[in-house]
Amino acid sequence: MSSPEPKPQSTLAIYFRLLAYVKPYVGLFLLSIVGFLIFASTQPMLAYILKYFVDGLANPEASLFPGNPYLGKLQLLETVPLMIVVIAIWQGVGSYLGNFFLARVSLGLVHDLRVVLFNKLLELPNRFFDKNNSGHLISRITFNVTMVTGAATDAIKVVIREGMTVIFLFCTLLWMNWKLTLVMLAILPLIGMMVNSTSRKFRKQSKKIQVSMGNVTHVASETIHGYRVVRSFGGETYEKVRFKDASQSNTDKQLAMTKTGAVYTPMLQLVTYSAMAVVMFLVLYLRGDASPGDLVAYITMAGLLPKPIRQLSEVSSTIQKGVAGAESIFEQLDEPAEVDQGTVDYDRLEGRLEVRNLSFQYPESDKRVLNDISFIVEPGQMVALVGRSGSGKSTLASLIPRFYQHEQGQILLDGMRVQEFTLRSLRRQIALVTQQVTLFNDTVTNNIAYGDLAGAPVEEVRRAALEAYADEFIVKMPQGYETMVGENGVLLSGGQRQRIAIARALLKNAPVLILDEATSALDTESERHIQAALDQVVKNRTTLVIAHRLTTIEKADLILVMDEGQIVERGTHVELLALNGYYSRLHAKEFKEGDEVQAPHVIGAC
Repeated sequence: MSSPEPKPQSTLAIYFRLLAYVKPYVGLFLLSIVGFLIFASTQPMLAYILKYFVDGLANPEASLFPGNPYLGKLQLLETVPLMIVVIAIWQGVGSYLGNFFLARVSLGLVHDLRVVLFNKLLELPNRFFDKNNSGHLISRITFNVTMVTGAATDAIKVVIREGMTVIFLFCTLLWMNWKLTLVMLAILPLIGMMVNSTSRKFRKQSKKIQVSMGNVTHVASETIHGYRVVRSFGGETYEKVRFKDASQSNTDKQLAMTKTGAVYTPMLQLVTYSAMAVVMFLVLYLRGDASPGDLVAYITMAGLLPKPIRQLSEVSSTIQKGVAGAESIFEQLDEPAEVDQGTVDYDRLEGRLEVRNLSFQYPESDKRVLNDISFIVEPGQMVALVGRSGSGKSTLASLIPRFYQHEQGQILLDGMRVQEFTLRSLRRQIALVTQQVTLFNDTVTNNIAYGDLAGAPVEEVRRAALEAYADEFIVKMPQGYETMVGENGVLLSGGQRQRIAIARALLKNAPVLILDEATSALDTESERHIQAALDQVVKNRTTLVIAHRLTTIEKADLILVMDEGQIVERGTHVELLALNGYYSRLHAKEFKEGDEVQAPHVIGAC
């Protein structure tokens, strides 16, 4: 029975959690708020200046502060223009402080979110990557974080600046004529209901946009990485249609959100201006003893209200996009990290590997991949795992460095359960070479001396490359060991990529070496070189060879024949041939196929 999905967090809770990342920048954030408060305070000031301007039309030489013994000499003719300039300068100072320092806060916030999101990826277990495609993960770091930028910059700026503008204007209007102002307040509940209803729509539409954008990234990423397969199998038309459909879906969802905003904003504007019409009628009808300047100032301030109110209503879309983006980011950040409860930390072990009654099944799967596996490999010995595809060989290799967590049975290194080691210490003891080689768009040297090996002496890098028979082609490259290999080693052949991966494992010099189809991409000449190197390499290492070619398997100290997650035969090459069983049939098939095509074949794929 599947567990119920977690209840989604409220918009306010997500937004407050997002703002928690502002804590390191709280000083700059407060400074930006001060700037926006200064800016907002100038709006009613400018409107109120019109009172003196209109009153000054009749008598420009009238005193600005009549009856004041100190300021009574200030005339409207001189003071009103000067005050406008002073207010404009004051507004500029507020605008600069608000915009510049909020930009620094928001850019720092987005940078921090990207870093923490990327760092979290490096801590998540393998099963997370099994369930999530790379396109959606990349989209979170790029597109979703960009939406958060809007919520953290434009939204906050509008909410503070325009919100305070509305508050200052309302306070001034209440001070000037509280009865008329209460008429305008009557429409606020209606505006609130409209904003709340539309916000829910915006958030739902934003989540759909994120998923569709992830699909666009996923299709593009797959096609770029698999362009050779696309071209060789004529998949261009299929990929064009697939990408067009994904992009069209994203466009449709973006358009739906735009349509919601396009309908919502005019409706809110109509309500606001209707209230303004009522106010203007009442101003003309109930003008009383107010001077023309008072009436003009009041109407001007009332007329300034619709713009900030409209901007506050439109910011709901930006906030909901940011909240939806933040929600997906926090979902990833809340994922449990890879389990690492080990406390033992060794620099180097002897390499004795023991597997006891190991059984395993993948999460959310009912079928066992491994069933009661047991064997021992002494330091310096080589064990080969053979069997047909799906027999569990690669799964077994993945459990040793704890890429997946097993619950039944034990895996021991030097007599200690692998769970007792810290992950970093455990993986330091294991060098892994797989059929799917991963190289980075960097130099040959940096690809061999990668991670913990970075900074290794050039002589050691060269020695590892020599042992892997990679030096012979590296020195012929344009910049030798400083040649860039391209994305995932695209500038190298399959055999060359494999030899660099083996050189990386040799440089690591770990006590346990796992070769998972490590020479399947090598040509006959390259394989001969690697076999000669492996004869030397395996002497001082515990080596686990998976579905290797016969030339290596025959030399193994122990061969484990696997089928449907169980060990069905075990022994040396000679002993297994004498049994005339499963291995013998695989061996006979191997040689039969080898005679037909005059090339070596693997016994079985994983």
